Amino acid sequence: MNRDPVYRQEVQEELLARLKRIEGQVRGVSRMIQEQRSCGEVVIQLAAIKAAISQVAMTTLACHLADEVMEGLAGGKELKDIMAEFMQVFRKFT
Repeated sequence: MNRDPVYRQEVQEELLARLKRIEGQVRGVSRMIQEQRSCGEVVIQLAAIKAAISQVAMTTLACHLADEVMEGLAGGKELKDIMAEFMQVFRKFT
């Protein structure tokens, strides 16, 4: 199904807060590069950004899976077909 994921309010708020922190981290890395900070320090911050993005993606994928299973089963789809569709989306992330 190609529709927007439905997030519970608390999940949506958590994701938006994480994304704002990620924005701040990215701006911080930009400043670090402008200030010619060590590559090691920059890499550490980039790793933190990467981990934070992965957390946002995994939470979003979990919501997507839940939506797909509920809607697919309600629509009479077989679980194996629902999972095959989900795996297409999951592979795009990995």
